[in-house]
Amino acid sequence: MVNLVAAQRPLLHGLMKMAGIKPYTVEIEPGTVMTFWVPANTISKPKKPKETPQIIGKPTKPVVVLVHGFAGEGIVTWQFQVGALTKKYAVYVPDLLFFGGSTTDKPDRSPEFQAECLARGLRELGVEECVVVGFSYGGMVGFKMAEMWPEMVRGMVISGSILAMTDSISVSTLQELGFSSSSELLLPTSVKGLKALLSVAAYKKLWFPDRLHKDFLEVMFTNRKERGELLEGLVISNKDITIPKFQQRIHLLWGENDQMFKVEFAHNMKEELGENATFEGIKKGGHLVHLERPCVYNRCLKHFLSSILTPK
Repeated sequence: MVNLVAAQRPLLHGLMKMAGIKPYTVEIEPGTVMTFWVPANTISKPKKPKETPQIIGKPTKPVVVLVHGFAGEGIVTWQFQVGALTKKYAVYVPDLLFFGGSTTDKPDRSPEFQAECLARGLRELGVEECVVVGFSYGGMVGFKMAEMWPEMVRGMVISGSILAMTDSISVSTLQELGFSSSSELLLPTSVKGLKALLSVAAYKKLWFPDRLHKDFLEVMFTNRKERGELLEGLVISNKDITIPKFQQRIHLLWGENDQMFKVEFAHNMKEELGENATFEGIKKGGHLVHLERPCVYNRCLKHFLSSILTPK
């Protein structure tokens, strides 16, 4: 039987290519590769079916990097944002390790390692400076990248994320949502589990036939062992948390009805980050606000980008 989610992939890929981005794989180091969707004008067009495209130039517009969360790969997460941004910006959409076609044989599962690989991959692609837009898990990776390579990250937009997942935040959040572990919440193994995840991630109840839920589970929740290890690598002790002094402007763009990382988290984080941080809430939006209210989200996102980036 045809997997309906897999069958839609060629359509989504086609829409991304129409928007001006194409897939490209970067070898970070032996045993570690990351897949990116990159501006089409920066890579060659293969003349033969099996010919591998090559990098032919650096981005000619200000760079925006869209970093996905834990339940879907890059272009699935940001499908409504890419087309809205490519006219003015060079858009890069990575798949973090163990998502999409990205993988590693290294044992490190920390957000720091993800950030290191992401930064190295972007440099291989000719990116010298960018604005990082991070959602959920991607926001935590983005914070690490901004901390480790401040000269590379000019600014950040963070949605539904926090600086780091401390053990107290992890326990309290899971208890409040009614889950016993991060894996139970974020790595569902059944249609019932996926429905439970969507019920807390979305503002409005979403109805899809069970067949579609089953197909989504099969396609999007691969590399379960490694992703479980990524979740374990996220949690740190409360005593180990430090607040970096970010020099970049950071815009917290939040769904006001986010149940996973409530708006109070964003307000507290704004205070911790200091004067370079700003907050903007989107009404009737949950954790998946960029998918639920894409027009409003894109308008807010573009306004912030235009305030710190001047197109070349």
